[in-house]
Amino acid sequence: MTTITGRERAAAQAYLRLLESTQAVLADPRLEPYAAAMLTHPMAEADQALREAGFSGNEAHLLHLVASLRASPAVERGRPV
Repeated sequence: MTTITGRERAAAQAYLRLLESTQAVLADPRLEPYAAAMLTHPMAEADQALREAGFSGNEAHLLHLVASLRASPAVERGRPV
């Protein structure tokens, strides 16, 4: 089992929030013109968290963490693990 640091978990969760926000905005055609404005905060949050966790150039590790968090029932219920 791999130990996940707090910063790694925060980065993976920020990435998931960005992914889910993007999907929600793009799923509603009425919101598409506002996508850039609506996603500015989630993109900045994810960018900062990824930088702080040292994921620059280590996307495989990030995506592994994201997959493990996405599969977690606690995350699906809206509670971070």
